[in-house]
Amino acid sequence: MSELAHTRAELAAARSRLTGRVGVVMTMGALHEGHEALIRAAREQADRVLVTIFVNPLQFGPGEDFDRYPRTIETDLEICRRAGADLVFAPSAAQMYPGGEPGVRVSPGPLGDDLEGLSRPGFFHGVLTVVLKLLHLTRPDLAFFGEKDYQQLALIRQMVADLDVPVEIVGVPTVRESDGLALSSRNRYLTSDQRMAALSLSAALRAGAEAAEAGRDGGAVLAAAHRAFAAGDPATKLDYLVLTDPALEPGPVVGPARLLVAAWVGDVRLIDNAAIRLDPRP
Repeated sequence: MSELAHTRAELAAARSRLTGRVGVVMTMGALHEGHEALIRAAREQADRVLVTIFVNPLQFGPGEDFDRYPRTIETDLEICRRAGADLVFAPSAAQMYPGGEPGVRVSPGPLGDDLEGLSRPGFFHGVLTVVLKLLHLTRPDLAFFGEKDYQQLALIRQMVADLDVPVEIVGVPTVRESDGLALSSRNRYLTSDQRMAALSLSAALRAGAEAAEAGRDGGAVLAAAHRAFAAGDPATKLDYLVLTDPALEPGPVVGPARLLVAAWVGDVRLIDNAAIRLDPRP
Protein backbone atom coordinates (compact mmCIF):
# COMPACT_ATOMS: atom_id res chain seq x y z
CA MET A 1 0.00 0.00 0.00
CA SER A 2 1.39 3.40 -1.00
CA GLU A 3 1.22 6.18 1.55
CA LEU A 4 -0.24 9.43 0.17
CA ALA A 5 0.94 12.93 1.10
CA HIS A 6 -0.66 16.14 -0.14
CA THR A 7 1.18 18.76 1.90
CA ARG A 8 4.81 19.59 2.53
CA ALA A 9 4.37 18.68 6.20
CA GLU A 10 2.87 15.30 5.35
CA LEU A 11 5.68 14.66 2.89
CA ALA A 12 8.38 15.59 5.41
CA ALA A 13 6.90 13.27 8.03
CA ALA A 14 6.50 10.36 5.62
CA ARG A 15 9.91 10.93 4.03
CA SER A 16 11.58 10.74 7.45
CA ARG A 17 10.25 7.20 7.81
CA LEU A 18 11.77 5.96 4.54
CA THR A 19 14.95 4.03 5.24
CA GLY A 20 17.80 3.03 2.96
CA ARG A 21 18.37 4.41 -0.52
CA VAL A 22 15.38 6.37 -1.79
CA GLY A 23 14.50 6.71 -5.46
CA VAL A 24 12.10 9.33 -6.80
CA VAL A 25 9.99 9.27 -9.96
CA MET A 26 8.56 12.66 -10.90
CA THR A 27 5.36 12.69 -12.97
CA MET A 28 2.51 14.95 -14.01
CA GLY A 29 0.04 12.12 -13.49
CA ALA A 30 -2.00 10.44 -16.24
CA LEU A 31 0.28 7.48 -15.61
CA HIS A 32 0.81 4.73 -18.18
CA GLU A 33 3.14 1.78 -18.72
CA GLY A 34 6.07 4.11 -19.32
CA HIS A 35 5.66 5.53 -15.83
CA GLU A 36 5.29 2.00 -14.46
CA ALA A 37 8.66 1.18 -16.05
CA LEU A 38 10.20 4.13 -14.22
CA ILE A 39 8.73 3.03 -10.90
CA ARG A 40 9.86 -0.56 -11.45
CA ALA A 41 13.38 0.64 -12.31
CA ALA A 42 13.40 2.63 -9.08
CA ARG A 43 12.11 -0.40 -7.20
CA GLU A 44 15.02 -2.46 -8.54
CA GLN A 45 17.73 0.07 -7.73
CA ALA A 46 16.48 1.70 -4.52
CA ASP A 47 15.22 0.45 -1.17
CA ARG A 48 12.24 2.80 -1.13
CA VAL A 49 10.37 4.52 -3.97
CA LEU A 50 8.70 7.93 -3.87
CA VAL A 51 6.48 9.12 -6.75
CA THR A 52 5.43 12.73 -7.24
CA ILE A 53 2.26 13.69 -9.14
CA PHE A 54 1.99 17.37 -10.00
CA VAL A 55 0.79 19.13 -13.16
CA ASN A 56 3.30 21.97 -13.17
CA PRO A 57 1.79 25.22 -14.48
CA LEU A 58 5.22 26.78 -15.01
CA GLN A 59 6.00 24.54 -17.98
CA PHE A 60 2.85 25.31 -19.97
CA GLY A 61 2.90 28.29 -22.29
CA PRO A 62 -0.07 30.42 -23.41
CA GLY A 63 -2.53 28.35 -25.42
CA GLU A 64 -1.01 25.02 -24.35
CA ASP A 65 -2.99 22.24 -22.73
CA PHE A 66 -2.65 22.95 -19.00
CA ASP A 67 -6.40 23.10 -18.36
CA ARG A 68 -7.21 19.96 -20.32
CA TYR A 69 -4.12 17.98 -19.32
CA PRO A 70 -5.51 14.67 -18.02
CA ARG A 71 -5.82 14.41 -14.25
CA THR A 72 -6.54 10.82 -13.19
CA ILE A 73 -5.41 10.67 -9.58
CA GLU A 74 -7.31 7.54 -8.50
CA THR A 75 -6.03 5.52 -11.46
CA ASP A 76 -2.56 6.97 -10.91
CA LEU A 77 -2.54 5.88 -7.27
CA GLU A 78 -3.55 2.35 -8.25
CA ILE A 79 -0.69 2.20 -10.76
CA CYS A 80 1.74 3.46 -8.10
CA ARG A 81 0.58 0.77 -5.70
CA ARG A 82 0.82 -1.93 -8.35
CA ALA A 83 4.32 -0.88 -9.38
CA GLY A 84 5.58 -0.79 -5.79
CA ALA A 85 5.74 2.88 -4.78
CA ASP A 86 6.09 3.37 -1.03
CA LEU A 87 5.05 7.03 -0.95
CA VAL A 88 3.16 9.32 -3.34
CA PHE A 89 3.39 13.10 -3.05
CA ALA A 90 0.49 14.80 -4.86
CA PRO A 91 0.62 18.49 -3.91
CA SER A 92 -1.55 21.39 -5.00
CA ALA A 93 -0.06 24.38 -6.79
CA ALA A 94 -0.37 26.31 -3.51
CA GLN A 95 1.81 23.71 -1.79
CA MET A 96 4.44 23.79 -4.51
CA TYR A 97 4.39 27.56 -4.95
CA PRO A 98 3.12 28.99 -1.64
CA GLY A 99 4.14 32.52 -2.59
CA GLY A 100 2.64 32.31 -6.07
CA GLU A 101 4.69 31.77 -9.20
CA PRO A 102 8.37 32.03 -8.24
CA GLY A 103 10.26 35.17 -9.14
CA VAL A 104 13.49 33.17 -9.40
CA ARG A 105 13.61 30.26 -11.84
CA VAL A 106 16.35 27.91 -13.01
CA SER A 107 17.85 28.94 -16.34
CA PRO A 108 18.54 25.98 -18.64
CA GLY A 109 21.32 27.82 -20.48
CA PRO A 110 21.76 27.80 -24.27
CA LEU A 111 20.53 24.22 -24.74
CA GLY A 112 17.19 25.22 -23.23
CA ASP A 113 16.56 27.57 -26.16
CA ASP A 114 17.00 24.87 -28.81
CA LEU A 115 14.72 22.06 -30.02
CA GLU A 116 11.88 21.88 -27.46
CA GLY A 117 12.92 25.23 -26.03
CA LEU A 118 12.68 26.85 -29.46
CA SER A 119 9.15 25.55 -29.97
CA ARG A 120 8.09 26.10 -26.36
CA PRO A 121 9.83 29.22 -25.00
CA GLY A 122 10.26 29.13 -21.22
CA PHE A 123 9.36 25.44 -21.04
CA PHE A 124 12.63 24.26 -19.54
CA HIS A 125 12.75 27.13 -17.04
CA GLY A 126 9.53 25.69 -15.63
CA VAL A 127 10.72 22.08 -15.81
CA LEU A 128 14.05 22.66 -14.09
CA THR A 129 12.52 24.90 -11.43
CA VAL A 130 9.95 22.30 -10.36
CA VAL A 131 12.47 19.43 -10.58
CA LEU A 132 14.93 21.28 -8.35
CA LYS A 133 12.16 22.10 -5.85
CA LEU A 134 11.02 18.47 -5.78
CA LEU A 135 14.59 17.23 -5.34
CA HIS A 136 14.91 19.49 -2.29
CA LEU A 137 11.54 18.39 -0.88
CA THR A 138 11.98 14.64 -1.46
CA ARG A 139 15.75 14.37 -0.82
CA PRO A 140 16.29 11.25 -2.95
CA ASP A 141 19.48 9.32 -3.55
CA LEU A 142 18.41 8.53 -7.11
CA ALA A 143 15.96 10.20 -9.50
CA PHE A 144 14.54 8.34 -12.50
CA PHE A 145 13.53 10.04 -15.76
CA GLY A 146 12.43 8.59 -19.08
CA GLU A 147 14.61 8.87 -22.18
CA LYS A 148 11.57 9.79 -24.26
CA ASP A 149 11.99 13.34 -22.94
CA TYR A 150 15.65 13.21 -23.86
CA GLN A 151 16.41 16.93 -23.86
CA GLN A 152 14.76 17.23 -20.46
CA LEU A 153 16.90 14.37 -19.16
CA ALA A 154 20.08 15.99 -20.51
CA LEU A 155 19.23 19.33 -18.91
CA ILE A 156 18.38 17.78 -15.55
CA ARG A 157 21.72 15.97 -15.57
CA GLN A 158 23.46 19.25 -16.38
CA MET A 159 21.59 21.12 -13.65
CA VAL A 160 22.42 18.52 -11.02
CA ALA A 161 26.10 18.59 -12.00
CA ASP A 162 26.38 22.37 -12.25
CA LEU A 163 24.50 23.10 -9.00
CA ASP A 164 26.06 20.25 -6.97
CA VAL A 165 22.76 18.58 -6.16
CA PRO A 166 23.56 15.31 -4.31
CA VAL A 167 21.47 12.92 -6.39
CA GLU A 168 22.17 10.35 -9.11
CA ILE A 169 20.08 10.84 -12.26
CA VAL A 170 19.05 7.57 -13.91
CA GLY A 171 17.70 7.47 -17.48
CA VAL A 172 15.16 4.75 -18.32
CA PRO A 173 14.59 3.61 -21.94
CA THR A 174 11.44 4.66 -23.78
CA VAL A 175 8.49 2.27 -23.55
CA ARG A 176 6.64 1.72 -26.83
CA GLU A 177 3.45 0.17 -28.09
CA SER A 178 3.86 -2.97 -30.20
CA ASP A 179 3.67 -0.85 -33.37
CA GLY A 180 6.45 1.48 -32.22
CA LEU A 181 4.48 4.46 -30.90
CA ALA A 182 6.20 5.90 -27.83
CA LEU A 183 3.93 5.94 -24.80
CA SER A 184 2.85 9.44 -23.78
CA SER A 185 0.09 10.86 -21.60
CA ARG A 186 -0.87 13.02 -24.59
CA ASN A 187 -1.57 9.96 -26.75
CA ARG A 188 -5.03 9.83 -25.17
CA TYR A 189 -5.89 13.04 -27.06
CA LEU A 190 -5.45 11.25 -30.40
CA THR A 191 -8.33 9.89 -32.46
CA SER A 192 -7.84 6.44 -33.98
CA ASP A 193 -6.85 8.01 -37.32
CA GLN A 194 -4.46 10.43 -35.62
CA ARG A 195 -2.88 7.60 -33.70
CA MET A 196 -2.06 5.85 -36.97
CA ALA A 197 -0.68 9.13 -38.35
CA ALA A 198 1.52 9.49 -35.27
CA LEU A 199 3.46 6.41 -36.32
CA SER A 200 5.33 8.72 -38.72
CA LEU A 201 7.55 9.72 -35.79
CA SER A 202 8.76 6.23 -34.89
CA ALA A 203 8.96 5.30 -38.60
CA ALA A 204 11.40 8.16 -39.16
CA LEU A 205 13.55 7.06 -36.23
CA ARG A 206 13.49 3.45 -37.39
CA ALA A 207 14.54 4.42 -40.92
CA GLY A 208 17.40 6.49 -39.57
CA ALA A 209 18.53 3.68 -37.30
CA GLU A 210 18.43 1.19 -40.18
CA ALA A 211 20.53 3.52 -42.32
CA ALA A 212 23.08 3.81 -39.53
CA GLU A 213 23.19 0.04 -39.13
CA ALA A 214 23.79 -0.23 -42.89
CA GLY A 215 26.92 1.91 -42.52
CA ARG A 216 25.57 5.18 -43.91
CA ASP A 217 27.00 8.48 -42.77
CA GLY A 218 25.17 11.09 -40.70
CA GLY A 219 23.82 13.01 -43.69
CA ALA A 220 22.39 9.85 -45.23
CA VAL A 221 20.94 8.73 -41.89
CA LEU A 222 19.10 12.02 -41.47
CA ALA A 223 17.93 11.98 -45.09
CA ALA A 224 16.51 8.48 -44.64
CA ALA A 225 14.65 9.61 -41.54
CA HIS A 226 13.18 12.62 -43.37
CA ARG A 227 12.07 10.47 -46.30
CA ALA A 228 10.31 8.04 -43.99
CA PHE A 229 8.53 10.85 -42.18
CA ALA A 230 7.46 12.47 -45.46
CA ALA A 231 6.05 9.14 -46.64
CA GLY A 232 3.68 9.05 -43.66
CA ASP A 233 0.32 10.69 -43.17
CA PRO A 234 0.34 14.27 -44.52
CA ALA A 235 -1.80 15.30 -41.54
CA THR A 236 1.34 14.96 -39.40
CA LYS A 237 3.29 18.24 -39.49
CA LEU A 238 7.00 18.10 -38.74
CA ASP A 239 8.41 20.51 -36.16
CA TYR A 240 11.99 19.23 -36.15
CA LEU A 241 13.95 16.11 -37.05
CA VAL A 242 17.62 16.35 -36.13
CA LEU A 243 20.74 14.27 -35.58
CA THR A 244 22.95 15.21 -32.62
CA ASP A 245 25.58 13.71 -30.39
CA PRO A 246 24.43 12.24 -27.03
CA ALA A 247 24.88 15.65 -25.35
CA LEU A 248 22.65 17.27 -28.02
CA GLU A 249 25.57 19.03 -29.67
CA PRO A 250 25.86 19.04 -33.49
CA GLY A 251 25.81 15.58 -34.99
CA PRO A 252 29.00 13.49 -34.82
CA VAL A 253 30.82 12.01 -37.78
CA VAL A 254 31.29 8.69 -36.00
CA GLY A 255 30.23 7.09 -32.74
CA PRO A 256 27.12 7.42 -30.51
CA ALA A 257 24.43 9.77 -31.77
CA ARG A 258 20.80 10.69 -31.15
CA LEU A 259 17.92 11.17 -33.57
CA LEU A 260 15.19 13.45 -32.22
CA VAL A 261 11.81 14.26 -33.75
CA ALA A 262 8.84 16.44 -32.85
CA ALA A 263 5.63 16.79 -34.84
CA TRP A 264 2.03 17.93 -34.64
CA VAL A 265 -0.74 15.39 -35.16
CA GLY A 266 -3.82 17.56 -35.37
CA ASP A 267 -3.51 19.81 -32.33
CA VAL A 268 -1.43 17.28 -30.39
CA ARG A 269 2.32 17.78 -30.30
CA LEU A 270 4.40 14.60 -29.85
CA ILE A 271 8.13 13.97 -29.43
CA ASP A 272 10.33 10.91 -29.75
CA ASN A 273 14.00 10.01 -30.10
CA ALA A 274 16.33 7.08 -30.58
CA ALA A 275 19.94 6.27 -29.86
CA ILE A 276 22.00 5.22 -32.88
CA ARG A 277 25.67 4.63 -33.62
CA LEU A 278 27.39 6.03 -36.67
CA ASP A 279 30.04 3.81 -38.21
CA PRO A 280 30.07 4.90 -41.84
CA ARG A 281 31.62 2.56 -44.36
CA PRO A 282 33.71 3.80 -47.27
